[in-house]
Amino acid sequence: MPTLSVELNGDAVHSIQAPDRFTTTGPFAIAFENRGRSTHVHLNFDDELDRVASLRETNHYIDDEATRRVHVAVDDADETVRGKLKIVTGYGSNTRYVDVEIEPPVDPGAEAVTVDESLATPPERPPDPPPAQRAANAVGRLIERGGMPAAILAFVAVVAGVAVALATGSTLVSVTVGIVLTVSLGAALLAIW
Repeated sequence: MPTLSVELNGDAVHSIQAPDRFTTTGPFAIAFENRGRSTHVHLNFDDELDRVASLRETNHYIDDEATRRVHVAVDDADETVRGKLKIVTGYGSNTRYVDVEIEPPVDPGAEAVTVDESLATPPERPPDPPPAQRAANAVGRLIERGGMPAAILAFVAVVAGVAVALATGSTLVSVTVGIVLTVSLGAALLAIW
């Protein structure tokens, strides 16, 4: 929510520090920051602003060194409304005017995106190619990416591993070669798929 900040008792007793201008498109808050002793504040809108802006109460008590927010309700306006907010402290001893501009709210329909109903249905996917075609595509990608030397080296390693396993006749070596070959084959398939 837009907020108009007002400092009270900052420079002297009953002093008011506020911006010269404030612009909003709807309801806003007035935040009173009291820098000194407790004080009473009276708020009033001129006739132009009074047509669209309203307060529940016009008199407000602000405690010592306290902050208080006052809500300002704003009716929808068809055109920009300009006027003055009068802020009075010390029972009329100090007055400050703020030029307030209330602009018409932004039309949410102006920035809305129209969604075509055809976007609500997912696009049709072509059927998955048969396994032979996928294998051919994988080999093609392997060649395109320069993976042929690695594939040849992997093939030589597989042949050498099987030959060592058969030559030693050890079950442990055969199981180890089988695990290494399975992991290598899986990694190779993931890399080219």
